[in-house]
Amino acid sequence: MTLLDWLVLIGTTAFIVGWGLWRTRGESTTTEGFLRGGHEMRWPTIGLSVMATQASAITFLSVPGQAYEDGMRFVQFYFGLPIAMVIISAVFVPIYYRLNVLTAYEYLESRFDLKTRLLGALLFLIQRGLASGITLYAPSIILSAIFGWPLEPTIVLMGALVILYTVTGGSKAVSQTQKQQMVVMLGGMAVAAIVIVWKLPENVSFGQAVDVAGALGRMNVVSFNLDFQDRYNVWSGITGGLFLSLSYFGTDQSQVGRYLTGRSITESRLGLLFNGVLKIPMQFLILFVGLLVFVFYQFTAPPLLFNQPLRARVQATAQAGEFAALEEKWAQVQAEKRVEAERYVAAREAGDGSAEASSRERLQAAARTAETVRKEAKAVVSRALPGSETKDSDYIFISFVKDWMPSGLVGLLVTVILAAAMSSISSELNALGATTTVDFYRRVIRRDATDRQFLVASKLCTVLWGFVAIAFASFASLLDNLIQAVNILGSLFYGTVLGLFLVAFFLRRVRGNAVFLAALLSQGGVLGLFTFSGIGYLWFNVIGCALVVVLGVILQALLPGSRSGAKPAHDT
Repeated sequence: MTLLDWLVLIGTTAFIVGWGLWRTRGESTTTEGFLRGGHEMRWPTIGLSVMATQASAITFLSVPGQAYEDGMRFVQFYFGLPIAMVIISAVFVPIYYRLNVLTAYEYLESRFDLKTRLLGALLFLIQRGLASGITLYAPSIILSAIFGWPLEPTIVLMGALVILYTVTGGSKAVSQTQKQQMVVMLGGMAVAAIVIVWKLPENVSFGQAVDVAGALGRMNVVSFNLDFQDRYNVWSGITGGLFLSLSYFGTDQSQVGRYLTGRSITESRLGLLFNGVLKIPMQFLILFVGLLVFVFYQFTAPPLLFNQPLRARVQATAQAGEFAALEEKWAQVQAEKRVEAERYVAAREAGDGSAEASSRERLQAAARTAETVRKEAKAVVSRALPGSETKDSDYIFISFVKDWMPSGLVGLLVTVILAAAMSSISSELNALGATTTVDFYRRVIRRDATDRQFLVASKLCTVLWGFVAIAFASFASLLDNLIQAVNILGSLFYGTVLGLFLVAFFLRRVRGNAVFLAALLSQGGVLGLFTFSGIGYLWFNVIGCALVVVLGVILQALLPGSRSGAKPAHDT
Protein backbone atom coordinates (compact mmCIF):
# COMPACT_ATOMS: atom_id res chain seq x y z
CA MET A 1 0.00 0.00 0.00
CA THR A 2 1.15 3.54 -0.77
CA LEU A 3 1.36 6.44 1.65
CA LEU A 4 -1.96 7.73 0.30
CA ASP A 5 -3.60 4.37 1.00
CA TRP A 6 -2.33 4.41 4.58
CA LEU A 7 -3.57 7.96 5.07
CA VAL A 8 -7.04 7.02 3.80
CA LEU A 9 -7.12 3.87 5.96
CA ILE A 10 -5.91 5.45 9.19
CA GLY A 11 -7.78 8.72 8.69
CA THR A 12 -11.15 7.14 7.90
CA THR A 13 -10.90 4.57 10.71
CA ALA A 14 -9.82 7.19 13.26
CA PHE A 15 -12.66 9.50 12.21
CA ILE A 16 -15.32 6.77 12.54
CA VAL A 17 -14.14 5.63 15.97
CA GLY A 18 -13.54 9.17 17.21
CA TRP A 19 -16.91 10.40 15.97
CA GLY A 20 -18.71 7.53 17.66
CA LEU A 21 -16.95 8.09 20.99
CA TRP A 22 -17.48 11.85 20.85
CA ARG A 23 -21.19 11.54 20.04
CA THR A 24 -21.73 9.13 22.94
CA ARG A 25 -19.46 10.68 25.59
CA GLY A 26 -20.94 10.24 29.05
CA GLU A 27 -23.70 7.92 27.80
CA SER A 28 -22.41 4.67 29.37
CA THR A 29 -22.43 5.72 33.03
CA THR A 30 -25.56 3.66 33.75
CA THR A 31 -26.51 0.11 32.89
CA GLU A 32 -29.47 1.30 30.82
CA GLY A 33 -27.25 3.67 28.85
CA PHE A 34 -24.51 1.10 28.33
CA LEU A 35 -26.72 -1.80 27.21
CA ARG A 36 -29.53 0.02 25.40
CA GLY A 37 -28.22 3.49 24.64
CA GLY A 38 -30.98 5.07 26.70
CA HIS A 39 -33.70 4.22 24.15
CA GLU A 40 -32.78 7.23 21.98
CA MET A 41 -32.01 5.84 18.52
CA ARG A 42 -34.02 6.93 15.48
CA TRP A 43 -35.00 4.49 12.75
CA PRO A 44 -32.30 5.40 10.16
CA THR A 45 -29.57 4.73 12.72
CA ILE A 46 -31.29 1.50 13.79
CA GLY A 47 -31.64 0.33 10.20
CA LEU A 48 -28.02 1.03 9.31
CA SER A 49 -26.86 -0.52 12.58
CA VAL A 50 -28.85 -3.69 11.91
CA MET A 51 -27.41 -3.91 8.40
CA ALA A 52 -23.86 -3.23 9.61
CA THR A 53 -24.11 -5.89 12.31
CA GLN A 54 -24.87 -8.55 9.71
CA ALA A 55 -22.45 -7.20 7.09
CA SER A 56 -19.16 -8.32 8.59
CA ALA A 57 -15.77 -8.27 6.88
CA ILE A 58 -16.55 -11.81 5.80
CA THR A 59 -19.31 -10.37 3.62
CA PHE A 60 -16.91 -8.11 1.73
CA LEU A 61 -14.16 -10.73 1.48
CA SER A 62 -16.17 -13.85 0.71
CA VAL A 63 -19.27 -12.72 -1.15
CA PRO A 64 -17.40 -11.33 -4.20
CA GLY A 65 -15.39 -14.56 -4.29
CA GLN A 66 -18.62 -16.53 -4.02
CA ALA A 67 -19.97 -14.71 -7.09
CA TYR A 68 -16.68 -15.18 -8.96
CA GLU A 69 -16.80 -18.95 -8.55
CA ASP A 70 -20.52 -19.67 -8.29
CA GLY A 71 -22.40 -16.75 -9.82
CA MET A 72 -25.21 -14.66 -8.40
CA ARG A 73 -27.33 -17.43 -6.92
CA PHE A 74 -26.18 -16.72 -3.35
CA VAL A 75 -28.53 -13.71 -3.33
CA GLN A 76 -31.42 -16.21 -2.97
CA PHE A 77 -30.14 -16.81 0.57
CA TYR A 78 -31.75 -13.45 1.49
CA PHE A 79 -35.15 -13.92 -0.17
CA GLY A 80 -36.84 -14.78 3.12
CA LEU A 81 -35.41 -11.77 4.97
CA PRO A 82 -38.04 -9.13 4.04
CA ILE A 83 -40.81 -11.49 5.17
CA ALA A 84 -38.94 -12.08 8.42
CA MET A 85 -38.68 -8.32 9.03
CA VAL A 86 -42.46 -7.95 8.75
CA ILE A 87 -43.09 -10.87 11.14
CA ILE A 88 -40.54 -9.64 13.69
CA SER A 89 -41.97 -6.11 13.54
CA ALA A 90 -45.49 -7.41 14.10
CA VAL A 91 -44.81 -10.09 16.74
CA PHE A 92 -41.40 -9.88 18.39
CA VAL A 93 -40.84 -6.15 18.81
CA PRO A 94 -44.08 -5.35 20.73
CA ILE A 95 -43.44 -8.21 23.16
CA TYR A 96 -39.88 -7.12 23.91
CA TYR A 97 -40.99 -3.53 24.48
CA ARG A 98 -43.95 -4.53 26.62
CA LEU A 99 -41.75 -6.61 28.92
CA ASN A 100 -38.97 -3.97 28.86
CA VAL A 101 -36.30 -6.66 28.49
CA LEU A 102 -32.57 -6.07 28.24
CA THR A 103 -32.03 -9.37 26.41
CA ALA A 104 -34.37 -11.52 24.35
CA TYR A 105 -33.88 -14.50 26.66
CA GLU A 106 -35.52 -12.76 29.64
CA TYR A 107 -38.81 -13.38 27.86
CA LEU A 108 -38.24 -17.15 27.92
CA GLU A 109 -38.24 -17.15 31.72
CA SER A 110 -41.40 -15.07 31.94
CA ARG A 111 -43.09 -17.54 29.61
CA PHE A 112 -41.46 -20.83 30.69
CA ASP A 113 -38.86 -21.04 33.46
CA LEU A 114 -35.28 -20.18 34.37
CA LYS A 115 -33.64 -23.27 32.85
CA THR A 116 -35.24 -22.58 29.45
CA ARG A 117 -34.03 -18.98 29.59
CA LEU A 118 -30.50 -20.11 30.42
CA LEU A 119 -30.57 -22.73 27.66
CA GLY A 120 -31.54 -20.14 25.05
CA ALA A 121 -28.88 -17.75 26.33
CA LEU A 122 -26.25 -20.50 26.41
CA LEU A 123 -26.94 -21.56 22.81
CA PHE A 124 -26.55 -17.94 21.78
CA LEU A 125 -23.27 -17.55 23.68
CA ILE A 126 -21.79 -20.70 22.11
CA GLN A 127 -22.78 -19.81 18.57
CA ARG A 128 -22.07 -16.10 18.68
CA GLY A 129 -18.88 -16.51 20.72
CA LEU A 130 -17.38 -18.80 18.08
CA ALA A 131 -18.69 -16.63 15.24
CA SER A 132 -17.04 -13.54 16.73
CA GLY A 133 -13.70 -15.31 16.51
CA ILE A 134 -14.27 -16.11 12.84
CA THR A 135 -15.43 -12.55 12.22
CA LEU A 136 -12.20 -11.21 13.67
CA TYR A 137 -9.99 -13.86 12.09
CA ALA A 138 -11.33 -13.50 8.55
CA PRO A 139 -10.03 -10.03 7.68
CA SER A 140 -6.86 -10.54 9.71
CA ILE A 141 -5.72 -13.68 7.88
CA ILE A 142 -6.54 -12.31 4.43
CA LEU A 143 -4.97 -8.88 4.96
CA SER A 144 -1.96 -10.52 6.58
CA ALA A 145 -1.47 -12.82 3.60
CA ILE A 146 -2.03 -10.23 0.88
CA PHE A 147 -0.19 -7.24 2.36
CA GLY A 148 2.40 -9.08 4.44
CA TRP A 149 1.08 -7.73 7.75
CA PRO A 150 2.02 -9.92 10.75
CA LEU A 151 -1.06 -11.98 11.64
CA GLU A 152 -1.03 -11.88 15.44
CA PRO A 153 -0.56 -8.10 15.77
CA THR A 154 -3.27 -7.54 13.13
CA ILE A 155 -5.74 -9.65 15.12
CA VAL A 156 -4.81 -8.07 18.45
CA LEU A 157 -4.85 -4.49 17.14
CA MET A 158 -8.25 -4.85 15.48
CA GLY A 159 -9.72 -6.64 18.50
CA ALA A 160 -8.30 -4.09 20.95
CA LEU A 161 -9.69 -1.16 18.96
CA VAL A 162 -13.18 -2.68 18.92
CA ILE A 163 -13.04 -3.51 22.64
CA LEU A 164 -11.98 0.09 23.37
CA TYR A 165 -14.93 1.86 21.80
CA THR A 166 -17.47 -0.86 22.66
CA VAL A 167 -16.60 -0.72 26.37
CA THR A 168 -16.14 3.06 26.43
CA GLY A 169 -19.30 4.05 24.59
CA GLY A 170 -21.56 1.04 25.04
CA SER A 171 -24.51 0.22 22.80
CA LYS A 172 -24.99 3.79 21.61
CA ALA A 173 -21.36 4.05 20.47
CA VAL A 174 -21.78 0.80 18.58
CA SER A 175 -24.85 2.15 16.76
CA GLN A 176 -23.29 5.54 16.02
CA THR A 177 -20.06 4.10 14.62
CA GLN A 178 -21.98 1.54 12.60
CA LYS A 179 -23.90 4.31 10.85
CA GLN A 180 -20.66 5.83 9.57
CA GLN A 181 -19.17 2.41 8.83
CA MET A 182 -22.17 1.43 6.73
CA VAL A 183 -21.86 4.58 4.62
CA VAL A 184 -18.17 3.83 4.01
CA MET A 185 -18.90 0.19 3.17
CA LEU A 186 -21.63 0.88 0.62
CA GLY A 187 -19.78 3.82 -0.89
CA GLY A 188 -16.58 1.80 -1.20
CA MET A 189 -18.28 -1.08 -3.00
CA ALA A 190 -20.10 1.29 -5.38
CA VAL A 191 -16.78 2.94 -6.24
CA ALA A 192 -15.20 -0.49 -6.75
CA ALA A 193 -17.94 -1.44 -9.24
CA ILE A 194 -17.43 1.78 -11.20
CA VAL A 195 -13.64 1.34 -11.34
CA ILE A 196 -13.90 -2.28 -12.49
CA VAL A 197 -16.22 -1.30 -15.36
CA TRP A 198 -13.80 1.51 -16.24
CA LYS A 199 -10.92 -0.98 -16.38
CA LEU A 200 -12.67 -3.31 -18.84
CA PRO A 201 -11.40 -3.19 -22.45
CA GLU A 202 -12.65 -0.17 -24.41
CA ASN A 203 -14.71 -2.36 -26.73
CA VAL A 204 -16.54 -4.04 -23.81
CA SER A 205 -19.51 -2.08 -22.47
CA PHE A 206 -21.30 -2.67 -19.19
CA GLY A 207 -24.09 -4.56 -20.94
CA GLN A 208 -21.60 -6.72 -22.82
CA ALA A 209 -19.84 -7.52 -19.56
CA VAL A 210 -23.15 -8.83 -18.21
CA ASP A 211 -23.58 -10.85 -21.42
CA VAL A 212 -20.19 -12.49 -20.94
CA ALA A 213 -21.07 -13.34 -17.32
CA GLY A 214 -24.37 -14.86 -18.50
CA ALA A 215 -22.65 -16.91 -21.21
CA LEU A 216 -20.41 -18.44 -18.54
CA GLY A 217 -23.30 -19.27 -16.20
CA ARG A 218 -22.74 -16.55 -13.62
CA MET A 219 -26.07 -14.69 -14.02
CA ASN A 220 -27.91 -17.47 -12.19
CA VAL A 221 -29.86 -15.14 -9.93
CA VAL A 222 -32.97 -17.32 -9.46
CA SER A 223 -33.40 -21.09 -9.46
CA PHE A 224 -36.77 -22.80 -8.92
CA ASN A 225 -35.19 -26.25 -8.83
CA LEU A 226 -36.26 -27.98 -5.59
CA ASP A 227 -33.15 -29.82 -4.41
CA PHE A 228 -32.59 -30.31 -0.69
CA GLN A 229 -28.86 -30.76 -1.21
CA ASP A 230 -28.61 -27.52 -3.20
CA ARG A 231 -27.74 -24.73 -0.80
CA TYR A 232 -29.12 -21.83 -2.82
CA ASN A 233 -32.45 -21.80 -4.62
CA VAL A 234 -35.73 -19.92 -4.23
CA TRP A 235 -37.21 -22.60 -1.98
CA SER A 236 -34.28 -22.78 0.44
CA GLY A 237 -34.16 -18.98 0.48
CA ILE A 238 -37.82 -18.33 1.35
CA THR A 239 -38.01 -21.23 3.83
CA GLY A 240 -34.58 -21.87 5.32
CA GLY A 241 -33.57 -18.25 4.76
CA LEU A 242 -36.82 -17.07 6.36
CA PHE A 243 -36.31 -19.23 9.45
CA LEU A 244 -32.65 -18.21 9.70
CA SER A 245 -33.60 -14.52 9.46
CA LEU A 246 -36.39 -14.92 12.00
CA SER A 247 -33.99 -16.50 14.45
CA TYR A 248 -31.09 -14.15 13.76
CA PHE A 249 -33.02 -10.89 13.82
CA GLY A 250 -35.69 -12.03 16.28
CA THR A 251 -33.74 -13.98 18.91
CA ASP A 252 -30.01 -13.25 18.46
CA GLN A 253 -29.07 -10.63 21.02
CA SER A 254 -26.51 -9.04 18.68
CA GLN A 255 -29.49 -7.92 16.55
CA VAL A 256 -32.18 -7.62 19.21
CA GLY A 257 -29.87 -5.29 21.11
CA ARG A 258 -29.64 -3.03 18.07
CA TYR A 259 -33.33 -2.34 17.63
CA LEU A 260 -34.13 -2.26 21.36
CA THR A 261 -32.17 1.01 21.41
CA GLY A 262 -35.06 2.63 19.53
CA ARG A 263 -36.95 5.45 21.23
CA SER A 264 -40.25 3.74 20.41
CA ILE A 265 -41.77 0.62 18.91
CA THR A 266 -42.38 2.57 15.70
CA GLU A 267 -38.72 3.56 15.38
CA SER A 268 -37.61 -0.06 15.90
CA ARG A 269 -40.11 -1.34 13.37
CA LEU A 270 -39.13 1.23 10.76
CA GLY A 271 -35.46 0.37 11.29
CA LEU A 272 -36.14 -3.33 10.68
CA LEU A 273 -38.30 -2.65 7.64
CA PHE A 274 -35.57 -0.35 6.30
CA ASN A 275 -33.20 -3.32 6.56
CA GLY A 276 -35.73 -5.57 4.85
CA VAL A 277 -36.00 -3.21 1.88
CA LEU A 278 -32.28 -2.51 1.40
CA LYS A 279 -30.60 -5.80 2.36
CA ILE A 280 -31.20 -7.71 -0.88
CA PRO A 281 -30.07 -4.80 -3.10
CA MET A 282 -26.97 -4.41 -0.93
CA GLN A 283 -26.06 -8.09 -1.22
CA PHE A 284 -26.80 -7.98 -4.93
CA LEU A 285 -24.34 -5.07 -5.28
CA ILE A 286 -21.60 -6.93 -3.40
CA LEU A 287 -22.17 -10.08 -5.45
CA PHE A 288 -22.23 -8.02 -8.63
CA VAL A 289 -18.83 -6.54 -7.78
CA GLY A 290 -17.51 -10.11 -7.66
CA LEU A 291 -19.21 -10.80 -10.98
CA LEU A 292 -17.49 -7.78 -12.54
CA VAL A 293 -14.14 -9.01 -11.22
CA PHE A 294 -14.90 -12.34 -12.90
CA VAL A 295 -15.62 -10.61 -16.22
CA PHE A 296 -12.50 -8.46 -15.90
CA TYR A 297 -10.43 -11.62 -15.61
CA GLN A 298 -11.91 -12.99 -18.82
CA PHE A 299 -9.99 -10.27 -20.64
CA THR A 300 -7.00 -10.01 -18.29
CA ALA A 301 -5.16 -13.09 -17.07
CA PRO A 302 -5.79 -13.76 -13.36
CA PRO A 303 -3.20 -15.47 -11.17
CA LEU A 304 -3.32 -19.25 -11.11
CA LEU A 305 -3.61 -19.03 -7.33
CA PHE A 306 -5.07 -15.91 -5.74
CA ASN A 307 -3.40 -16.82 -2.45
CA GLN A 308 0.03 -15.54 -3.44
CA PRO A 309 1.82 -16.41 -0.16
CA LEU A 310 0.74 -20.03 -0.71
CA ARG A 311 2.15 -19.88 -4.23
CA ALA A 312 5.48 -18.64 -2.84
CA ARG A 313 5.61 -21.56 -0.43
CA VAL A 314 4.98 -24.04 -3.26
CA GLN A 315 7.85 -22.54 -5.24
CA ALA A 316 10.19 -23.53 -2.43
CA THR A 317 9.22 -27.23 -2.62
CA ALA A 318 10.13 -30.15 -4.89
CA GLN A 319 6.92 -29.52 -6.87
CA ALA A 320 8.07 -26.05 -7.96
CA GLY A 321 8.89 -27.19 -11.51
CA GLU A 322 5.54 -28.93 -11.94
CA PHE A 323 3.74 -25.82 -10.70
CA ALA A 324 5.76 -23.58 -13.03
CA ALA A 325 4.77 -25.75 -15.99
CA LEU A 326 1.12 -25.36 -15.02
CA GLU A 327 1.54 -21.59 -14.83
CA GLU A 328 2.86 -21.58 -18.41
CA LYS A 329 -0.11 -23.66 -19.49
CA TRP A 330 -2.39 -21.32 -17.56
CA ALA A 331 -1.05 -18.26 -19.41
CA GLN A 332 -1.72 -19.95 -22.75
CA VAL A 333 -5.25 -20.98 -21.74
CA GLN A 334 -6.02 -17.46 -20.54
CA ALA A 335 -4.81 -15.96 -23.83
CA GLU A 336 -7.09 -18.32 -25.75
CA LYS A 337 -9.99 -17.54 -23.47
CA ARG A 338 -9.55 -13.80 -24.02
CA VAL A 339 -9.72 -14.33 -27.77
CA GLU A 340 -12.95 -16.30 -27.42
CA ALA A 341 -14.44 -13.69 -25.09
CA GLU A 342 -13.68 -10.93 -27.60
CA ARG A 343 -15.19 -12.99 -30.43
CA TYR A 344 -18.33 -13.55 -28.37
CA VAL A 345 -18.67 -9.81 -27.66
CA ALA A 346 -18.17 -9.00 -31.34
CA ALA A 347 -20.78 -11.59 -32.40
CA ARG A 348 -23.28 -10.16 -29.88
CA GLU A 349 -22.61 -6.65 -31.14
CA ALA A 350 -23.08 -7.72 -34.77
CA GLY A 351 -26.32 -9.54 -33.99
CA ASP A 352 -25.07 -12.70 -35.70
CA GLY A 353 -26.97 -15.46 -33.90
CA SER A 354 -25.06 -18.34 -35.45
CA ALA A 355 -21.65 -16.81 -34.72
CA GLU A 356 -22.82 -15.91 -31.22
CA ALA A 357 -23.87 -19.48 -30.41
CA SER A 358 -20.63 -20.88 -31.81
CA SER A 359 -18.42 -18.39 -29.96
CA ARG A 360 -20.36 -18.98 -26.72
CA GLU A 361 -19.63 -22.70 -26.92
CA ARG A 362 -15.92 -22.05 -27.53
CA LEU A 363 -15.80 -19.56 -24.68
CA GLN A 364 -17.43 -22.06 -22.33
CA ALA A 365 -14.98 -24.75 -23.45
CA ALA A 366 -12.05 -22.40 -22.78
CA ALA A 367 -13.45 -21.66 -19.32
CA ARG A 368 -13.74 -25.38 -18.55
CA THR A 369 -10.13 -25.88 -19.65
CA ALA A 370 -9.04 -23.07 -17.35
CA GLU A 371 -10.92 -24.61 -14.46
CA THR A 372 -9.23 -27.95 -15.11
CA VAL A 373 -5.80 -26.30 -14.95
CA ARG A 374 -6.80 -24.64 -11.64
CA LYS A 375 -7.77 -28.00 -10.19
CA GLU A 376 -4.47 -29.50 -11.33
CA ALA A 377 -2.61 -26.64 -9.67
CA LYS A 378 -4.46 -27.16 -6.40
CA ALA A 379 -3.63 -30.87 -6.55
CA VAL A 380 0.05 -29.94 -6.90
CA VAL A 381 -0.25 -27.61 -3.91
CA SER A 382 -1.80 -30.40 -1.85
CA ARG A 383 1.09 -32.71 -2.69
CA ALA A 384 3.68 -30.03 -2.06
CA LEU A 385 2.14 -28.76 1.18
CA PRO A 386 -0.06 -31.48 2.71
CA GLY A 387 -2.86 -30.07 4.83
CA SER A 388 -2.70 -26.58 3.30
CA GLU A 389 -5.95 -24.82 2.34
CA THR A 390 -6.18 -24.66 -1.46
CA LYS A 391 -9.59 -22.99 -1.69
CA ASP A 392 -8.76 -19.35 -2.31
CA SER A 393 -12.10 -17.71 -3.10
CA ASP A 394 -11.77 -15.46 -0.04
CA TYR A 395 -8.60 -14.00 -1.56
CA ILE A 396 -10.08 -13.10 -4.96
CA PHE A 397 -11.51 -9.67 -4.25
CA ILE A 398 -8.74 -8.35 -2.00
CA SER A 399 -6.14 -9.69 -4.46
CA PHE A 400 -7.85 -7.77 -7.25
CA VAL A 401 -7.94 -4.64 -5.09
CA LYS A 402 -4.23 -4.90 -4.37
CA ASP A 403 -3.21 -5.55 -7.98
CA TRP A 404 -5.57 -3.33 -9.98
CA MET A 405 -7.12 -0.56 -7.89
CA PRO A 406 -5.61 2.96 -8.08
CA SER A 407 -3.69 4.35 -5.11
CA GLY A 408 -6.09 5.73 -2.52
CA LEU A 409 -8.89 3.36 -3.49
CA VAL A 410 -6.84 0.45 -2.15
CA GLY A 411 -6.83 2.19 1.22
CA LEU A 412 -10.56 2.92 0.94
CA LEU A 413 -11.47 -0.70 0.20
CA VAL A 414 -9.23 -2.05 2.96
CA THR A 415 -11.03 0.45 5.20
CA VAL A 416 -14.33 -1.08 4.01
CA ILE A 417 -13.15 -4.51 5.14
CA LEU A 418 -11.86 -3.27 8.50
CA ALA A 419 -14.98 -1.15 9.08
CA ALA A 420 -17.19 -4.16 8.37
CA ALA A 421 -15.16 -6.29 10.77
CA MET A 422 -15.34 -3.71 13.55
CA SER A 423 -19.06 -3.02 13.08
CA SER A 424 -20.00 -6.67 13.32
CA ILE A 425 -17.60 -7.55 16.14
CA SER A 426 -18.66 -4.57 18.25
CA SER A 427 -22.31 -5.66 18.10
CA GLU A 428 -21.34 -9.22 18.93
CA LEU A 429 -19.21 -8.21 21.92
CA ASN A 430 -21.92 -5.85 23.18
CA ALA A 431 -24.49 -8.65 22.91
CA LEU A 432 -22.25 -11.32 24.43
CA GLY A 433 -21.42 -9.06 27.37
CA ALA A 434 -25.08 -8.11 27.89
CA THR A 435 -26.31 -11.71 27.76
CA THR A 436 -23.62 -12.99 30.13
CA THR A 437 -24.33 -10.21 32.61
CA VAL A 438 -28.13 -10.07 32.42
CA ASP A 439 -28.97 -13.75 32.04
CA PHE A 440 -26.24 -15.29 34.19
CA TYR A 441 -24.53 -12.77 36.48
CA ARG A 442 -27.55 -10.74 37.59
CA ARG A 443 -30.08 -13.57 37.40
CA VAL A 444 -28.06 -16.45 38.90
CA ILE A 445 -24.89 -15.14 40.57
CA ARG A 446 -25.62 -11.68 42.02
CA ARG A 447 -29.33 -10.94 42.09
CA ASP A 448 -28.76 -8.15 44.62
CA ALA A 449 -26.12 -6.30 42.58
CA THR A 450 -26.36 -2.52 42.45
CA ASP A 451 -26.59 -0.68 39.15
CA ARG A 452 -22.92 0.31 39.50
CA GLN A 453 -21.85 -3.31 40.08
CA PHE A 454 -24.00 -4.41 37.19
CA LEU A 455 -22.45 -1.80 34.90
CA VAL A 456 -18.91 -2.83 35.87
CA ALA A 457 -19.81 -6.49 35.33
CA SER A 458 -21.24 -5.65 31.88
CA LYS A 459 -18.03 -3.93 30.82
CA LEU A 460 -15.82 -6.68 32.24
CA CYS A 461 -17.86 -9.36 30.43
CA THR A 462 -17.57 -7.39 27.18
CA VAL A 463 -13.79 -7.22 27.60
CA LEU A 464 -13.68 -10.93 28.45
CA TRP A 465 -15.55 -11.90 25.29
CA GLY A 466 -13.25 -9.62 23.33
CA PHE A 467 -10.29 -11.59 24.64
CA VAL A 468 -12.09 -14.85 23.78
CA ALA A 469 -12.62 -13.64 20.19
CA ILE A 470 -8.97 -12.62 19.89
CA ALA A 471 -7.81 -15.97 21.31
CA PHE A 472 -10.10 -18.00 19.03
CA ALA A 473 -9.06 -15.94 16.01
CA SER A 474 -5.39 -16.47 16.86
CA PHE A 475 -5.76 -20.25 16.75
CA ALA A 476 -8.36 -20.56 13.97
CA SER A 477 -7.65 -21.89 10.49
CA LEU A 478 -9.23 -20.79 7.21
CA LEU A 479 -12.61 -22.47 6.73
CA ASP A 480 -13.72 -23.27 3.17
CA ASN A 481 -15.61 -20.09 2.23
CA LEU A 482 -15.88 -17.82 5.27
CA ILE A 483 -19.36 -16.45 4.53
CA GLN A 484 -20.65 -20.00 4.36
CA ALA A 485 -18.75 -21.02 7.51
CA VAL A 486 -20.48 -18.34 9.59
CA ASN A 487 -23.92 -19.12 8.16
CA ILE A 488 -23.43 -22.86 8.70
CA LEU A 489 -22.45 -22.23 12.32
CA GLY A 490 -25.54 -20.10 12.83
CA SER A 491 -27.82 -22.62 11.16
CA LEU A 492 -26.73 -25.33 13.59
CA PHE A 493 -28.19 -23.40 16.54
CA TYR A 494 -30.68 -20.86 15.23
CA GLY A 495 -33.47 -23.32 14.47
CA THR A 496 -33.57 -24.59 18.05
CA VAL A 497 -33.57 -21.09 19.54
CA LEU A 498 -36.27 -19.91 17.13
CA GLY A 499 -38.37 -22.96 18.05
CA LEU A 500 -38.22 -21.93 21.72
CA PHE A 501 -39.58 -18.48 20.90
CA LEU A 502 -42.28 -19.66 18.49
CA VAL A 503 -43.57 -22.13 21.08
CA ALA A 504 -43.51 -19.32 23.64
CA PHE A 505 -45.46 -16.98 21.35
CA PHE A 506 -48.08 -19.30 19.88
CA LEU A 507 -48.40 -22.57 21.87
CA ARG A 508 -49.55 -21.46 25.30
CA ARG A 509 -50.26 -24.97 26.56
CA VAL A 510 -46.66 -26.07 26.21
CA ARG A 511 -44.72 -25.52 29.43
CA GLY A 512 -41.09 -25.25 30.46
CA ASN A 513 -40.16 -28.91 31.04
CA ALA A 514 -41.58 -30.03 27.70
CA VAL A 515 -40.02 -27.28 25.60
CA PHE A 516 -36.67 -27.58 27.42
CA LEU A 517 -36.42 -31.29 26.65
CA ALA A 518 -37.66 -30.71 23.10
CA ALA A 519 -34.92 -28.12 22.56
CA LEU A 520 -32.22 -30.51 23.79
CA LEU A 521 -33.46 -33.30 21.50
CA SER A 522 -33.77 -30.90 18.57
CA GLN A 523 -30.25 -29.59 19.01
CA GLY A 524 -28.88 -33.13 19.15
CA GLY A 525 -30.85 -34.05 16.03
CA VAL A 526 -29.56 -31.06 14.04
CA LEU A 527 -25.95 -31.76 14.99
CA GLY A 528 -26.46 -35.40 13.99
CA LEU A 529 -27.89 -34.44 10.59
CA PHE A 530 -25.03 -32.02 10.02
CA THR A 531 -22.51 -34.76 10.76
CA PHE A 532 -24.07 -37.65 8.86
CA SER A 533 -26.23 -36.18 6.07
CA GLY A 534 -25.69 -34.04 2.98
CA ILE A 535 -28.65 -31.72 3.57
CA GLY A 536 -28.04 -28.07 2.62
CA TYR A 537 -27.35 -26.09 5.78
CA LEU A 538 -30.23 -23.61 5.34
CA TRP A 539 -32.70 -26.45 5.90
CA PHE A 540 -31.30 -27.01 9.43
CA ASN A 541 -33.05 -23.80 10.47
CA VAL A 542 -36.40 -25.25 9.41
CA ILE A 543 -35.70 -28.72 10.80
CA GLY A 544 -34.45 -27.48 14.18
CA CYS A 545 -37.41 -25.15 14.64
CA ALA A 546 -39.96 -27.75 13.53
CA LEU A 547 -38.49 -30.37 15.87
CA VAL A 548 -38.79 -28.07 18.89
CA VAL A 549 -42.42 -27.23 18.05
CA VAL A 550 -43.52 -30.81 17.31
CA LEU A 551 -41.59 -32.45 20.14
CA GLY A 552 -42.73 -29.73 22.54
CA VAL A 553 -46.39 -30.50 21.81
CA ILE A 554 -45.86 -34.27 22.07
CA LEU A 555 -43.82 -34.11 25.27
CA GLN A 556 -46.31 -31.75 26.90
CA ALA A 557 -48.99 -34.39 26.34
CA LEU A 558 -46.78 -37.20 27.70
CA LEU A 559 -45.02 -35.62 30.68
CA PRO A 560 -46.61 -35.81 34.15
CA GLY A 561 -48.72 -32.81 35.03
CA SER A 562 -49.46 -31.94 31.42
CA ARG A 563 -53.15 -31.44 32.16
CA SER A 564 -52.58 -28.88 34.88
CA GLY A 565 -52.50 -25.98 32.46
CA ALA A 566 -49.79 -23.79 31.08
CA LYS A 567 -47.89 -21.02 32.73
CA PRO A 568 -49.56 -17.80 31.66
CA ALA A 569 -47.93 -15.83 28.88
CA HIS A 570 -47.22 -12.34 30.18
CA ASP A 571 -46.96 -10.84 26.73
CA THR A 572 -50.62 -10.92 25.83
